[in-house]
Amino acid sequence: MKYLIAGLGNIGPEYEITRHNIGFLVLDRLADRNNITFSLQRHAEKAELKYKGRQLHLIKPTTYMNLSGKAIAYWLQELDIPRQNLLVIVDDIALPFGSLRLRGKGSAAGHNGLTNIEQLLGTQEYARLRFGIDKDFPKGRQVDYVLSNFKAEEYQKLPDLMDKAIEMIFGFCTIGLERTMSQHND
Repeated sequence: MKYLIAGLGNIGPEYEITRHNIGFLVLDRLADRNNITFSLQRHAEKAELKYKGRQLHLIKPTTYMNLSGKAIAYWLQELDIPRQNLLVIVDDIALPFGSLRLRGKGSAAGHNGLTNIEQLLGTQEYARLRFGIDKDFPKGRQVDYVLSNFKAEEYQKLPDLMDKAIEMIFGFCTIGLERTMSQHND
C-alpha cells in the first residue's frame, strides 16, 4: 500500500523554524529518525520510507504554502495514490499550542494551503493532521504570527510533540484513520 504524506510549509531559510512550517518540521524529524533524505523533485522535496509493509512517500511542497495543492495533486496522480491514502500535516491557529488532531475531512478554516488543496482536489475529503500553534497575536497580525519563530518554551516541547505526530502518521498508514483518531486525538 502506498501513502502520500504531505507536510505543509514555505521553502527558504527565513521560514525554516516558523509556526507555519510545522508540516516541514515534522517530516524532517521523521526523515532524520529513519536515516532518509529528501531530494528536490517536481514541485516538492521528496523522500520515501518503508514502514510495516507500507510505502510512505513524504513530500514538502516547494510551491510555497498558498499553492500546496499543486504539488499534492501532482504526486497523487504521478504515484497513483488514492485520495484516502493522503495525509496533510498543517499548522492550526484554532488549536492550543501542541494540540494534535487528526481528521478525515473538514473545511480549510481560512488556511490558504488547505484552500488550495481543496480547490485542486475538488473536495474537502482528505485526511489532515492539524498541529496547534495557538493564536497568541493581536487583531490583524495573524500573518506575522504564523511566520514567526516558536517561543523558546514552545521550541523545547517541539521534539516530543513532533514524535507524537509521527506516531499518528504511522497509525494512519497501518491501523487506519478512525483507530488513530480514537487513540491519539486530544
